Amino acid sequence: MANIKSAKKRILVTQTKTDRNKSIRSKVKTSMKKVDAAIAAGDKAAAQASLVNAISEIDKACTKGVYHKNNASRKVSRLSKAVSAMA
Repeated sequence: MANIKSAKKRILVTQTKTDRNKSIRSKVKTSMKKVDAAIAAGDKAAAQASLVNAISEIDKACTKGVYHKNNASRKVSRLSKAVSAMA
């Protein structure tokens, strides 16, 4: 455990940021799972609706610095490709 005051503060700040990032990542994963579930069920309308929500969540995570822009772009691309391949 840290003894220096600034080191103690850094531990608290790091924990706060870690919790925030985990929450945002969890939202992204949940929205991606909803798209995958709609694809598996064969419901194209639901898949497209949940895709819009998932893209929004991924973009928010990218804006907040949780995901790198290339990582976010890759996730969006893979989801979009899967939904468009349902035809």
